[in-house]
Amino acid sequence: MRALEELYRAYRDDIYRYLCSLTHDAAQAEDLLSETFLQALQSAANYRGEAGEKTWLFGIARNVWLRALRKRRPTVAFDDLLGLYVEDTLAENADRRALLRRARALLATRAERTRRVVALRVRGVPYEQIAKELGISAGSARVIDHRARQWLKETLRKEELL
Repeated sequence: MRALEELYRAYRDDIYRYLCSLTHDAAQAEDLLSETFLQALQSAANYRGEAGEKTWLFGIARNVWLRALRKRRPTVAFDDLLGLYVEDTLAENADRRALLRRARALLATRAERTRRVVALRVRGVPYEQIAKELGISAGSARVIDHRARQWLKETLRKEELL
């Protein structure tokens, strides 16, 4: 992995724009950008290169944002977090409640392990913690999460809800 300073120079603008799109607040995005790179520095030793550096940093940024969101609104409903999990931004004219009801119903058809992985990820639980809780590897938790998310998005798109 490249030096963190080099990664910062290469991706700070992209990550800042991403955080601005999530927060709609330049000052908060700037704070979250700093926190993202602090988290990256702290977890650099755990980076295994399974995803590209940019993807890794965007994942950290998203998790930093979700943690900040939960801190600001500790009573954020599961459905609100599920909406963020499925799609960072939903079309303004979409019937969000119908989408979330359908996403919940679709997830109910999946295996128990898949439902638990998704429920924990929706709440921002790290893969390593999910792995310990479910008795699987962190890599398996990532794969289950990725496949569930892709399946959910594809299904909702086919049903023209996304």
